[in-house]
Amino acid sequence: MREVYLDNYAAHPLPEEVREAMLPFLNEAFGNPSSLHRWGDRAREAVEEARQKVAALVNGDPEGLIFTSCGTEANNLAIKGLFMGQRKKGNHLVVSAVEHFSVLNPARTLEKQGAEVTVVPVDGSGKVDLEALEESLREDTVLVSIMAANGEVGTVQPLREIARLVKGRDILLHTDAVAAASSIPLDVEELGVDAVTLSSDLLYGPKGAGALWVRRRVRLIPQLEGGVQEGGRRGAPRTSLP
Repeated sequence: MREVYLDNYAAHPLPEEVREAMLPFLNEAFGNPSSLHRWGDRAREAVEEARQKVAALVNGDPEGLIFTSCGTEANNLAIKGLFMGQRKKGNHLVVSAVEHFSVLNPARTLEKQGAEVTVVPVDGSGKVDLEALEESLREDTVLVSIMAANGEVGTVQPLREIARLVKGRDILLHTDAVAAASSIPLDVEELGVDAVTLSSDLLYGPKGAGALWVRRRVRLIPQLEGGVQEGGRRGAPRTSLP
C-alpha cells in the first residue's frame, strides 16, 4: 500500500538546502553569539544576517525582530509583553474567537490577573465581525490581536480595515501570521500592524525557531527572566513589571 503524507501544516521534512545552510552552525561554527571571541563573532554575524532576511519578509525594520523558540512563544511574548508594556494606558485587550490557543490562553491568563478581555465573534466563513470589533474598542483598550490567516479553513482577515479602526486610538495591533507568511504577501507598513508573529517550521525552516517583529518605540515587557537574549527583549536579567 502506498502511503501519502498530507499533514505538512503540522510538520514537514527539512529541505536539503536548508539543512546544508544549518550544518556549519551545528558543527564548527558552534559559538555563543553573546560571547566576545571569534567563535561568538561568527555566530552573532549569522544571527544578524538572519534577522535582516526575516525582517525583510514582512518589510519591517530588522531592529524590531526578536527571535524566539517557536510561534507559541512569540505569541505569548506579544500578548503578555505588549499588554504589560501599555498597562499604564489601559487595562483592556481584544482578540477574535478563532485565534490560536497561544493567543487565547495568554489573554485568559491576563484576565485572571485583572485585565479585561473582549472576544470578538466571527461569521460563518471565520472572518472577524468588523462592526462587533469596532463596538468592542474602548478608551482603555491597549491591544487588539487578530490572526492574518487561519491555517485550518484558510480565511484571510481584513487587517487593513482593522488597522483603520484602531488608528488614532493609541491601540496596538498584533497579528499572528504563522499560517499566512508562506502563502500571502505581508507588509507591516501596508497592513498598518504594530507586531507580527512568525514561525520557521511553516516556512520550510527548522523546527524550534520563531520570531516576533515589533514596531520601533513600542514598549514590550520580556517574559523570560535571567538572561539577555535578543537585546533584553526576549530574556532580561530582571523584569520590572509596570
